[in-house]
Amino acid sequence: MKSISKLIHLLAIATTIILSSCSHKPLRALVVSGQNNHNWKVSHLAIKEILDNSGMFATDIALTPPAGGNMSSFDPRFDKYDVVVLDYNGDRWSETTDSAFLKYVQDGGGVIVYHAADNAFAGWEEFNKIIALGGWEGRNEKSGPYYYLQDGKPVLDHSPGHGGSHGMQREYPMHCRNANHPITKDFPDNWMHAQDEMYDRMRGPANIKELLYSGKADRNTGGSGREEPLVFTVDYGKARIFHIMLGHCGPSLADTPAMQCAGFQTLLLRGAEWSATGKVKQSLPADFPTERAVSLRKDYGKSNGVNK
Repeated sequence: MKSISKLIHLLAIATTIILSSCSHKPLRALVVSGQNNHNWKVSHLAIKEILDNSGMFATDIALTPPAGGNMSSFDPRFDKYDVVVLDYNGDRWSETTDSAFLKYVQDGGGVIVYHAADNAFAGWEEFNKIIALGGWEGRNEKSGPYYYLQDGKPVLDHSPGHGGSHGMQREYPMHCRNANHPITKDFPDNWMHAQDEMYDRMRGPANIKELLYSGKADRNTGGSGREEPLVFTVDYGKARIFHIMLGHCGPSLADTPAMQCAGFQTLLLRGAEWSATGKVKQSLPADFPTERAVSLRKDYGKSNGVNK
């Protein structure tokens, strides 16, 4: 009887360990990169570090061939992942890959549109609906209206003009537009983002679901002078799409303050968790920027961890 009781006890311990292991299974993330007018060779590695160092994600990389290469060789299995992070602006994918990505999104997949990924595929109508707002690559009034805020309210401006611009890189305050969304819950109303580009004059279908943060594009530094959308979710069927225009990449991992910013990293991580699961369990980290001071993570969050 003692041997049977011991066996039962050992089986119970093993079951507990297995269940515990399953409950902490990391979310699967895929970073798509390989071409960009920005420094993708650094940015995709920074994104992977931020996600993996959190302990919540296991991240793979999918790189396209170089510009002008054979795109038929780029055929990632999007459906294997909980969230796909777009760090890509380059040659159009193959028809097979286009279709696989659209199926993933339309089936309710999680997507993050990061910085210059909203420059991509100006002529692909469905992709423009997935990103809601884009810039450059020939975008103009035919692409959809400008979207900005006036007296705190959204404006859809159909006036003619090119889509996409930015002023000089600088530190700038972020203005909260929705403190009740899972991604931004408990965030301060205003906080100082590290040196970065601020995209402005963005235009497109403008199917923004929830505007989360905006910023004032300073006319004195070459900006539009408008309050511009910078972080938002997109209204696109069952998909959970998080669009973050922040995060211009510097020349190296050690010299890219916009991605080392604790505010940027917190938004990216919470946006990734929400895109993957529809919920956010993380709490606001102690090193989050204040209204007056930026906060940099030189190690991409490794020592700070994530408060879950």
